[in-house]
Amino acid sequence: MIEDETEELIVRLAARGDGVTAGGRHVLMGAPGDHVRDDGSLRHGPHHAEPACRHYCVCGGCQLQHVDDAALSDFVTERVVNAARSQKMEPEVVAPVHLSPSHSRRRASLHGGRTGGVVLGYKEAQSHQIVNLKECPVLAPELFALIEPLRKMLARRQGKLAVDIDLTLTEQGVDCSIKGYKIEGLAETEAALDFARENNLARLALDQGYGPESLWEPEPVTVSLSGVSVPLPPGAFLQATADGEQALAQAVTGWLRGAPVVADLFAGLGTFAFALAKAGSKVLAVEADRAAHLACKAGASGAGLPVHGLHRDLFRNPLLTDELNRFSGVVIDPPRAGAREQIGRIAGSTVPRVVYISCNPSSWARDAAALVAGGYRLVELRPVGQFRWSNHVELASFFVKD
Repeated sequence: MIEDETEELIVRLAARGDGVTAGGRHVLMGAPGDHVRDDGSLRHGPHHAEPACRHYCVCGGCQLQHVDDAALSDFVTERVVNAARSQKMEPEVVAPVHLSPSHSRRRASLHGGRTGGVVLGYKEAQSHQIVNLKECPVLAPELFALIEPLRKMLARRQGKLAVDIDLTLTEQGVDCSIKGYKIEGLAETEAALDFARENNLARLALDQGYGPESLWEPEPVTVSLSGVSVPLPPGAFLQATADGEQALAQAVTGWLRGAPVVADLFAGLGTFAFALAKAGSKVLAVEADRAAHLACKAGASGAGLPVHGLHRDLFRNPLLTDELNRFSGVVIDPPRAGAREQIGRIAGSTVPRVVYISCNPSSWARDAAALVAGGYRLVELRPVGQFRWSNHVELASFFVKD
């Protein structure tokens, strides 16, 4: 076949998932290797894939279902590596990307409303409109199985409807938390309890304006972190997929293996603290959220592991350099905004090994540059694609001060 000379080749994916030609033209649904004709239509190349979901291009949850795993892997890796290069950092090693498989997401935030009938799902891209989910190749089957029962339950409520629903897969089953769903009287309470019982929920919590309160919880709800059963407070942070959590934990324990005493900063429930303790380290787990801090302490006590919990706000009261110098390793996993103040203290410390986990390559790059300026080397970078088919990427990074 003679190629039309006016066709443009798509050479990469932009941050929002659209294809980009060598000339800088952005093309919706374009994949690397596709060709763009004069009329804007695409001649598909080897990396174009058929979207896995009927809601794709309407639902705001996924941006990359039109590319194959090779292109998706390149996208995740490039986002992470380019963030490092934006601060003139070149990692000594870039590890192969980890991609979570389909149907593996163990937590989800859905929205419910009434548009004629009840609609339940994610919001449309750049819109407040709700996509009424009929399928979702991202969610774990246990979570998706609840969508239709939830829709039917919400349909029994008359009048205006605006709810937010968080679903989390736990050791006991699905934890369901509903915000904006008020119940009054014995009949409505019994109906909610019947719903929880009939669908084998691990917990049903309702937020009626005063925070989530458990209405149904036959036994304490827990999640397994490195084989340790840890209480799960309503709304607590949990990595999106079990395999993604394992990939991050393996990076942390591999890089800090042999470190006798480690500080786990922004420790949450203890995702990395328990993995490190099982690998032989004594761990100080520092967390500001009181419920997560207490859950981590309870998990450590129950498992008999050397994890000491410290309740401390690292934004207002970061560990100081003298405190950090006592540790042979530090792992830090801050929120999306990063941890500028705490990183500054680490950069000025003598801690020989630092692991930085991030869900935001931009804030990570800023903080990582501060570590490098403080004398650390960026030894390894591991891209992680937990949010499959999404432009949201994560990373694990390893720094050494010689």
